[in-house]
Amino acid sequence: MTPLHSGLVALAGRPNVGKSTLANALAGAHVAAVSDRPQTTRRRVLAVARGEGWQAVLLDLPGFQRPADRLTERMQDTVDRTVGDTDAALFLLNAAEEVGKGDRFIAHRLKASGLPVVIVVNQVDRVEADVVARVILQASELLPDFVALHPVSALTGEGLDALREEFPALLPEGPSYFPDGVSTDQTQDEMAAEMIREAAIQRMRDEIPHALAVHVEDISDAKEGVRIEAYIYVEAESQKGIVVGKGGTMIRDIGTQARMVLADFFKQPVHLNLQVKVRPRWRRDDAMLDRLGL
Repeated sequence: MTPLHSGLVALAGRPNVGKSTLANALAGAHVAAVSDRPQTTRRRVLAVARGEGWQAVLLDLPGFQRPADRLTERMQDTVDRTVGDTDAALFLLNAAEEVGKGDRFIAHRLKASGLPVVIVVNQVDRVEADVVARVILQASELLPDFVALHPVSALTGEGLDALREEFPALLPEGPSYFPDGVSTDQTQDEMAAEMIREAAIQRMRDEIPHALAVHVEDISDAKEGVRIEAYIYVEAESQKGIVVGKGGTMIRDIGTQARMVLADFFKQPVHLNLQVKVRPRWRRDDAMLDRLGL
């Protein structure tokens, strides 16, 4: 019997380089919230990728960052603890941006970890070939001992087949951590909350996405489908007004988008009841962060 190669793989990179999009693409399922806003990922999200003879448990981590409050302190602590417990790492860079101080800091941390690292230059669909080549050269100089380097587009799928071929050699022999058909360890409540938050932050501007959180109060069977009760939390009345929108237009738009994604996830109609609540300074409130699972 051919041995299975399996293990934990950290997705490391600055905020907004496409870690969640890559995790979803490799897992073949929507398990991580995605937007063009930095700090979309707040907790460690586990995504399971598979291929012939291998299983990779991908850990989609919050981006390396300087903590500004209790929320970002917890996010950075998640990164620090998780990287040390993995078997390998994918180091993501953005082909559309110059390699910068943040990338160098992460490269230093990965080098110190001693993990085998595959460099992934993402979003190559956004720039010309000469720009991609320049970023590839810069990336290779950050980590001279990298195992492999792959230019990819997690959005379009370009280069992902070649990246998948790295996993059997990258991972040690090990057990099957998750059965076929399972793509994440998140609960239904956590998945639903992330899908609602994704729908909300994709429509917000300025500081609102960072001040917004979602908590699912209840998921239950309804006469025709699934009923979900959820709260969107913000930190100020003015933010609540923006999330609700004039005449409730914004919250209706958020609900419409979220229901579409949730219905696809649950494979049945979803009845979604959304309420917006103000919780001042929730990002600095340990009890509230515990309640939100952050």
